Amino acid sequence: MLDIAKRTAIGAGALIIIPLIVWFSGWHWHPTGHPDWLKLMYWITETVTRPWGIITHVVLFAWFLWCLRFRLKPAIVLFAILGAAIVVGQYTKSFIKEQVQEPRPYVVWLEETHRVPASEFYTLDRKARGQVVHEQLKDNTDIPGWLRKHWQKETGFAFPSGHTMFAASWALLGVGLLWPRRRVVTIAVLLVWATGVMSSRMLLGMHWPRDLVVATLISWLLVTLATWIAQRLCGPLTPPVQEQREIAERDQETH
Repeated sequence: MLDIAKRTAIGAGALIIIPLIVWFSGWHWHPTGHPDWLKLMYWITETVTRPWGIITHVVLFAWFLWCLRFRLKPAIVLFAILGAAIVVGQYTKSFIKEQVQEPRPYVVWLEETHRVPASEFYTLDRKARGQVVHEQLKDNTDIPGWLRKHWQKETGFAFPSGHTMFAASWALLGVGLLWPRRRVVTIAVLLVWATGVMSSRMLLGMHWPRDLVVATLISWLLVTLATWIAQRLCGPLTPPVQEQREIAERDQETH
């Protein structure tokens, strides 16, 4: 358990570097035009947004299964554990959001520039909130249409970030489950992807840095527990002798 916690903590530490830098720098989000790279950040965030997030979940699970080489029964157990970690994270996020009720950055901006009080905005149901966003910004040429539609769809509270919890959970599951098999490239890709998702949430006006930091820490706790349970139910995470030889050969090829 301690070894799992240590390596997932290192992964979580890597993920929160950028949010912490942004947090302590005092950076404040404000819509400033629509550079081309912002659309790229939107597509990165879409890999976690339904329905694409479901596809991402299935693809990542299939890849994890291939990397771990589990048989059918352990695979079913692993799928249940990974799915439970993601689902519990999302329910935890929803519960905390309703308790804290923190406005999103773009909602605060609407209050400052369009006289739409955040307190009144959140008394409306989600459909009505989306309509308010549409009516207030339909003639605003400074905000691209795809971003307006994204805001219309994402009208919930900010703290903590559900997108971050999804991406961070998968990245940390990679660290927890795949590091013993030295799947370094997979882990690196997952960490970069999760960092991109987290950064996109700030740049698109959806979350404050603290939303990302707390979401990552919650994911770390859940993933550490899920990885430990996977090890208890599916057997040691260390690879068998034959696979250890393959890992050693891979390491030689990369050096």
